[in-house]
This record gives sequence, C-alpha cells and structure tokens, in this order.
Amino acid sequence: MRPLGRFQDQLHGLFRMVAGYAFMLHGAQKIFGAFGADGPVDYASRMGLAGVIELGAGTLIMVGLFTGVAAFVASGQMAVAYFTAHVASAGGLLTPITNRGEAAMLYCFIFLFFAAAGGGAFSVDRLGATRKAG
Repeated sequence: MRPLGRFQDQLHGLFRMVAGYAFMLHGAQKIFGAFGADGPVDYASRMGLAGVIELGAGTLIMVGLFTGVAAFVASGQMAVAYFTAHVASAGGLLTPITNRGEAAMLYCFIFLFFAAAGGGAFSVDRLGATRKAG
C-alpha cells in the first residue's frame, strides 16, 4: 500500500524545487557572501566555479528548466566535491560521516535522479512539452 502514491508526480516536483533551492543557496553563499559566509569567494577559483554552478544549476533545477542537463552538471560537481574536498581531506576515508561529505554525497545522487527522471510536476520543461503537444 502506497498512501501517497497518487501524489507521486506532485511530490517529485516539490522535491525538485526544494533541492534546487537549497543548492542555489549554497551558490549564493559563495558568490555573494550571503547567509553567514565570510564574504564572496574568488570567482577565478575552484570555489568560485562551484558557486557559479550551484547558483545557476540550482536555479534551473528549482524552476524545472533544462532540468536533465542542469541536474547532470550539478551531480557531477558534487561527485568531484566529494572526492576532492571530503575524501582527500580525510585521508582517503570513504565514510561520509567521518569526512563530512554527507551533503555532497546526497546532492550527487539526488541530482543524478533528476537527470534521469526529469523535472516532474510544476516544471517549465513540462509546461513547454505540454504546449508543444497541444
């Protein structure tokens, strides 16, 4: 029995919006120095590139525009972040609790899901497909 099964598409869309919004906030923190950051990062650095990807891809994922491509890029960024920032800094430990990489690992697989499944309900992608079909 799946009590929420009939709301699967709507929950998919809501999950996409929340995940994209949270990812976008990480980018805003890096690029603008917002939300308790010490200041903006150097835009020409790895962290600057990460911030641009997080802000841009997070926004696209949140609204559901080019969801598959944006989510694939975001997933790749999080995989790179996990192995370069978390595994490398923890001496090669592949335990997300120990290397503090839980968020990167989860974002990686959340966005990989959206890259495969698309934007779901409430996405601009779906709105465009509906208008073309009609």
